[in-house]
Amino acid sequence: MNRRAIRLGADIGGTFTDVVLEKGDDIFSTKVLTTYAAPENAIIDGMHQVCARAGITPGEIGQIIHGTTLATNALIERRGARTALITTQGFRDVIEMRTESRFEQYDLNLTLPEPLLPRQSRFTVNERVNARGEVMVPLDRAEVEALAARIEMAGFESVAVGLIHSYLNPAHEQMVREVLTERLPHVSVSISSEVSPQMREYERFNTVVANAYIKPLMASYLGRLEEGLRGEGVNCLVFLMHSGGGIISLQNAADFPVRLVESGPAGGAVFAAHIAARYGIDKVLSFDMGGTTAKICLIKNQTPKTSRVFEVARTYRFKKGSGMPISIPVIDMVEIGAGGGSLAHVDDMRQIRVGPESAGSEPGPACYGRGGTRPAVTDADLVLGKLDPDNFAGGAIKLHPDQSQTALTAHVGDTLSMDTIEAAFGVAEVVDENMANAARVHAVENGEDLSEYTMIAFGGAAPLHAGRLCEKLGVDRLIVPPGAGVGSAIGFLRAPYSFEANRSVYMKLSDFDPARIKALLTELKSEVTGFVRTCDETSEILSEFKVYMRYAGQGWEIPIALTEEQAINPDAATFLARFEEDYAKLFGRTVAGLDVEITVWSVNATTPPEAVAPVAASAGESTAVAQGQRRVFDAVSGAFVEAQVIDRVTLQTGQRANGPAAVTEAETTIIVPASRDAICQPDGCIDVVIKG
Repeated sequence: MNRRAIRLGADIGGTFTDVVLEKGDDIFSTKVLTTYAAPENAIIDGMHQVCARAGITPGEIGQIIHGTTLATNALIERRGARTALITTQGFRDVIEMRTESRFEQYDLNLTLPEPLLPRQSRFTVNERVNARGEVMVPLDRAEVEALAARIEMAGFESVAVGLIHSYLNPAHEQMVREVLTERLPHVSVSISSEVSPQMREYERFNTVVANAYIKPLMASYLGRLEEGLRGEGVNCLVFLMHSGGGIISLQNAADFPVRLVESGPAGGAVFAAHIAARYGIDKVLSFDMGGTTAKICLIKNQTPKTSRVFEVARTYRFKKGSGMPISIPVIDMVEIGAGGGSLAHVDDMRQIRVGPESAGSEPGPACYGRGGTRPAVTDADLVLGKLDPDNFAGGAIKLHPDQSQTALTAHVGDTLSMDTIEAAFGVAEVVDENMANAARVHAVENGEDLSEYTMIAFGGAAPLHAGRLCEKLGVDRLIVPPGAGVGSAIGFLRAPYSFEANRSVYMKLSDFDPARIKALLTELKSEVTGFVRTCDETSEILSEFKVYMRYAGQGWEIPIALTEEQAINPDAATFLARFEEDYAKLFGRTVAGLDVEITVWSVNATTPPEAVAPVAASAGESTAVAQGQRRVFDAVSGAFVEAQVIDRVTLQTGQRANGPAAVTEAETTIIVPASRDAICQPDGCIDVVIKG
């Protein structure tokens, strides 16, 4: 066996840590509870389990690719380093003033989220660069040296530097970093002209502050992980999944940890895109539901939709506008607090609410028997017969139905005069409707009709709920791939090495400057290629070019993809034609008589995607053999039905399981509603389709 052929993917989630080992064509996986105090311990424990199943030692692993929610959790829970912000005089309060928009227009008691740094941790320097990158007020080095002394005296561990218009001229930010590095070598420094060189100071300042805030924490964690792996005899390189759907080196991840904020969900989107390519499906709704959150992503032409700004740590039930904007390349998805560990309660209006608070892995849902007393979605699923209490997580975790019933009765049933089954059904329907509504809104915002889409479901809890979501959304087809319970970790192994760089340079088409554009895009291409070469020294590198354009006077831009020929040999007429083509697709028409502006330029360097073998789908001509039956609650009829229980490993290509059914495996269970059948496809995917 070629040592390079053995690869490990590890995804730390809020409840479980998923570990996948790929040995040639064979995949071995496990789920272990996340160890919050030392997250690397769960990875090492899972690594030993999958290595034992594969019959290898950890030293034979040739590559490790890792994704984690640690960066996100540190921002949400405010567990980062003691951080200072240095900014231009007059801009100290930008991260507190925000954009002055209200995410709840009619809430008179609206409370805006607190900024990541309090005012006493924000410092200013007397300097100014204008919107053309010209120095108006030079920065005095002596002023920075005096500020460094104040920062040292206050005991800050990390410093974020965000100066006005530094994305055009980074010289002043670089001077600040130089002085701080000389005077305070033990303090971590992040500058916005490297972390996020884009216009809009609120988003840029927030992003560099977030990077500085989590940088010491992530550097410590990545160092411990590397040291722990070495202690287990692992000598291979470790890479990190970033939010844009690619892989970066350990050092780049330590320098720009803010790029890891959505690394786990990004792996899931890559996994779904890979399955879509195998089946030749052009419109896919990716549905990833784990222990803490549910993520929904639109994938067209086997490519996940991307964005350059997203929000983290939303304070109003994941409501858009209530979080911290992070300005980095990211796969565009909607994320809500709906996972297996999401806790249920009854509000003051006597309505069942589920999430965003989660039981996590410590103590976990009530049925885990680890001290949890409040009901979670997993408790409802257990009471409704969707889970086997003796075979959860491959039998590694024994579930306690009596504790689920007690929790549901105490916190939901008694308050609403419901029995335990009604309470469990209410919790399940509320969480399913929350997810379905999030999918509807996301589709409407992108001008898409979900009835034309195929759902691909993965994550430990998604196959339990995906069938019901399809009924609610009018989606005819659901695909649950092999290894769905650890889908994001498998996605890490399918992702290319890639890195995207964005830069703001404002230009009107009426002032189009081909020479300047060519120089800018060539420089960005060289920059991102250098990042990819730190991961892979030999593979072919593909370059993808985008510009963000708008009509003059508009407040936001749309991304316009360019070929390399169009980017390197720029022409104003071509740029205008591409903009009008995409603008008309989005909004139905173009606007006559207005100039067009370009605000952001983007280049992504990536290694070629993994080759995909097409699948010839089976229609399901033979009948699957059930290993037993159990009572499962059917949401449509509102009653329990006898569902056949089928072990997924026994299914053969072309076999059809008639719903209602429960297709079980180690990491999850697929619930096939009474309205659907499940067909085993040649690649092991379970294809859930409407009867007939």
